[in-house]
Amino acid sequence: MFCPYCRHTDSRVLDSRVSDDGAAVRRRRQCPGCEKRFTTVEQMQLSVVKKCGVVEPFSRDKLVRGVRNACKGRPVSDADLARLGQQVEDALRASGVCEVPSEDVGIAVLGPLEELDPVAYLRFASVYRHWQSPDDFYTEIVRLRSGASADSAAIPPFDVLLVSTN
Repeated sequence: MFCPYCRHTDSRVLDSRVSDDGAAVRRRRQCPGCEKRFTTVEQMQLSVVKKCGVVEPFSRDKLVRGVRNACKGRPVSDADLARLGQQVEDALRASGVCEVPSEDVGIAVLGPLEELDPVAYLRFASVYRHWQSPDDFYTEIVRLRSGASADSAAIPPFDVLLVSTN
């Protein structure tokens, strides 16, 4: 750890405390060169492993941008999106894993987004889950209306549930 005042390469830790949420460690340090004190905050670096194998640092802003696209034209505020981004990041950090597959990031988004706005959830899920037909949308809409969890039993396809009005 370099001293921010004199750039000395060493420092002595005087005090260490875990932050209130447990996500970071605050350390009070003193430089042996200039004797000045300074504070550092240490936090686990969260990385995302993409499908192609590339590893990049987790970016809450990037996550929020992706969710914002699903929320276009919906009554979702920037504050709502910021809260969702924080919820997802907290859930990923709570897993205790430093490198999270991008698939898990998408899964972590689905729950909070479903609570925030069902239409935005359907938009996001359709891309994330690679839905191929109207049946996929219909099945999910019926599940949302029934209040069932995403893991509930399969609902019959769209054409089976249609009723003729003739």
